[in-house]
Amino acid sequence: MTPLRPAMPWISKTVSPAKEAEPDPDAQSPAVGGQRACRPDSSAAPPRPAWIEVNLDRLRRNLRLIRRELPTGVRLLAIVKDDAYGHGAVEVARLAVAEGASFLGVSTLAEAMALRDAGVTARILLLGERQESELPWCVAHHLTVCLNDPAGAARLARVATRFGQRVPVHVKINTGLNRYGVRWDAALPLLEAILAEPALHLEGVMTHFAQSDEADKGFALMQMRRFDAVMAALRRAGGPQPMQHLCNSGGFLDLPAAHRDMVRVGILLYGVFPSLQCRRIAGLRPVMSVKARVAALQQLQPGDTVGYGMRYTAATPRRIAVLPVGYGDGYPRVRNQGQVLVHGRRAPIVGGVAMDALMVDVTDIPEVQLWDEAVLLGEQGAEHISVRELAQLKNSVTYDVLTGWQPRLPRRFVWSETSD
Repeated sequence: MTPLRPAMPWISKTVSPAKEAEPDPDAQSPAVGGQRACRPDSSAAPPRPAWIEVNLDRLRRNLRLIRRELPTGVRLLAIVKDDAYGHGAVEVARLAVAEGASFLGVSTLAEAMALRDAGVTARILLLGERQESELPWCVAHHLTVCLNDPAGAARLARVATRFGQRVPVHVKINTGLNRYGVRWDAALPLLEAILAEPALHLEGVMTHFAQSDEADKGFALMQMRRFDAVMAALRRAGGPQPMQHLCNSGGFLDLPAAHRDMVRVGILLYGVFPSLQCRRIAGLRPVMSVKARVAALQQLQPGDTVGYGMRYTAATPRRIAVLPVGYGDGYPRVRNQGQVLVHGRRAPIVGGVAMDALMVDVTDIPEVQLWDEAVLLGEQGAEHISVRELAQLKNSVTYDVLTGWQPRLPRRFVWSETSD
C-alpha cells in the first residue's frame, strides 16, 4: 500500500512566490533621476552583516571522536531536535548519517517532516508523546514513535493496520525523571500489550537520566537498577529482549555500563560538554560561532551616555563600535556586561543590549574600522568566548544559549580545516 501524505494544516510551509513574467525588452523601464531604474535580484540579496557560522569539519571530527569511544556494536542516535540545537537540522542530520549514526532524534512531527522533505531517509525516533492525529503521518513516513501507555499502543496499531504495515516502536520507561514514559513498576503490562499487537514491533526500550552529568551518580545508578528490573521481568515473562538505550551525553561520557545497544548524544555532538563535572574527550571542539561586522563607530566625549536608559556614561573620551545584532537575535539582554572579540582582543559591551544592536568599547583597539569582523561566540586569534560564558550572562544553561539564536540570523555552513 503506497502511503499517502495526510493533510497537516497546522504545519506552515515556505511557499515560493509566483514567477514574474519575462520582461518586455521594448518596454520602457521607470527612471529615477534620469537614470534607468534597476531592480536587484532578491534571491541574490547581500548577506546580513551578522550571522551564525557552523563548522561542518569540526562536527565531522566530533562525530568520529564520539564513535571511536563506543564499544563495537553500540549504535549512535544523533539528537537533532530544535534545529540541531540551533546548528541546522538538515545539514547536521545528513553529516551524522554519513558518519555512521543509526538514528536521528527529534521532538516534534514538524521537525521530522522537515528532514523527510529534505530527502533524509534515515531512521527517525520521535521523542515524547503523539496526538492521535499525528499517527498517520508517522506511519506513512516511517517515523518511529515512543509509546507510553496501552491506549496509545492500541491507536497506533489501528493506524498501522490501516496502512498494511508492521511498525517498530520504542517504549520509554519512567525511572525517575517523571516527564514522559510509563512508570517502571507498571511497565510490564504495556510491554506485553505491545507484543500482543500484530501490527506493532517492540524494537526498543529506553529511559532518560535526570542527573547523569553530575559528580554524584547515585540517582542515575538507581535509574539503571529500575530499568534493569523491567527488562528482567520481561525476560521472565518470556518476552524478547529489544534494543536498550539509556544514555544522553552525560551518560555516554560517565556511565559506560549504561551504553547498552545505543546511546543518544545531543549537545556533545556540537562540541559542548553537558557540565563541568563530566569526563572530557580530547579534541572535541565547538561547532558554532556567532559573528557580526562593525556597522558604526561613535566618538564619545566625557559625560556622553550610551543606549536606552543611559546606563553607561563615558568618564573619558571613548571610541564605541556598534554591532548590528541584539537580543532580538538571541544575545543576552545585559547592561555593561559581556565582551566580544575584535582583532583578536576582548572589547567590553557598554550600555544596554538593544533588540537589534549592541555597543562595545574599542578605545584600546584603535585599528578597528567599519565592517571589521567581531565574534560574539567562538574564537578569534588566541581568544575564545565560550557558550558557557554567554550562559552565565543569560543566567541560564548552555542548551538555552545554543537553541536561543533566532532564525533571522542566517546560518553559514563552512568546511574550515585551516581555522583549526
